[in-house]
Amino acid sequence: MMGTGPFAVPTFRTLYETHHVVAALVTGPLRRHRGKPVEWVSPIRDIARRHGTPIFDPEDVNTDASRSRLAEFMPDLLVVCDYGQILSAATLATARLGGVNLHGSLLPKYRGAAPIQWAIYHGERETGVSVIHMTPQVDAGPVIAQARVDIEPDETAEQLEARLAELGAWLMRRAIDAVEAGRLEALPQDPALAGRAPRLKKSHGAIDWARPAHGLKNQVRAMEPWPKCYTYWLRGDGPPVRLILGPVDVLSTPRPGAPPGTVVEAAGERLVIAAGEDALALRAVQPAGKRMMSVAAFLRGHRVTPGDRFGEPPQPAC
Repeated sequence: MMGTGPFAVPTFRTLYETHHVVAALVTGPLRRHRGKPVEWVSPIRDIARRHGTPIFDPEDVNTDASRSRLAEFMPDLLVVCDYGQILSAATLATARLGGVNLHGSLLPKYRGAAPIQWAIYHGERETGVSVIHMTPQVDAGPVIAQARVDIEPDETAEQLEARLAELGAWLMRRAIDAVEAGRLEALPQDPALAGRAPRLKKSHGAIDWARPAHGLKNQVRAMEPWPKCYTYWLRGDGPPVRLILGPVDVLSTPRPGAPPGTVVEAAGERLVIAAGEDALALRAVQPAGKRMMSVAAFLRGHRVTPGDRFGEPPQPAC
């Protein structure tokens, strides 16, 4: 098994329920602080320890030394999921049957590190998981198994990832059985249909109020739990207040023609901000340095009024 993140945990756990022998866990290295390794909560390492499975955590899995160590385990198959490193052709060749990878999208859509997040961001109503026979090209190998699910209207990336991880574990188990039996039906991916799902950055959480409200709600759902979406309350009597956004709702624009980012309602449990199309009602916010709180609690402690603006703070003059 080659995996590091939480998406890989159900698949790894499932392997022990089969008749196959798990020779080793290959996972990301421990983080380092002042030159020393630092242990942190790692469910996938905990599973390996409980089963007495050797753990190999190289900084670079594609070096000659790493490949030699992999070869010592004499693997028939590399089962890869949420690992974090791209495998070279030589590394894939250390296993008799190469590698299979579980990916959180309906490939060739959303190739890359964050397929679940970008599917939600772009408003997809359906997604799924794919198992591919690996090649050195990222997420480009032939598809040997695939399963689909609907995306719920209010579902966050964190919630959808948990569902897809469980579905993927079941699918991977079926795919491994097919590999063992020699009855693979591998379908080549059409490069013309490939879409990108790049690794998330903090800047992907910035809210652009000129976008439609539906798109902003999708963004908030997609960026949960990281990097989370944020904006600034540009109050006139003090410095901008940075706010992380909790859940939001889309509303028909109460005041047609209000510029994007304008507060159109701020009272009781309602904080409504105009977007490029329709408006966004905030349910919870987290001011910098404080906990997440309901909009009602925030408004009790902050004098937000209709006509106030939300958006990016002005850049200081050079």
